[in-house]
Amino acid sequence: MPTIFVAFGLYFHFFTRDHEPIHVHVRNADGKAKYEIEDEIKMIYNTGIKSKDLKIAESIIEENRDAFIEEWKKVFDKNNG
Repeated sequence: MPTIFVAFGLYFHFFTRDHEPIHVHVRNADGKAKYEIEDEIKMIYNTGIKSKDLKIAESIIEENRDAFIEEWKKVFDKNNG
């Protein structure tokens, strides 16, 4: 489970055996969430992360979307090649 970014107690990661569409998992002490990020940023689920932290997570995803997608492609190209 590579962690690709950490900020404000939020950990952004994906699983190396994950699946498309491109997405990122977010976790903190309160819970976890999952966001699809390939075409648009869309929350798939949230279990416990507070609203204020979700807003921060979404802002971070928006600011780093291209880097997250690039990291996804690096890991999955390596696993598939």
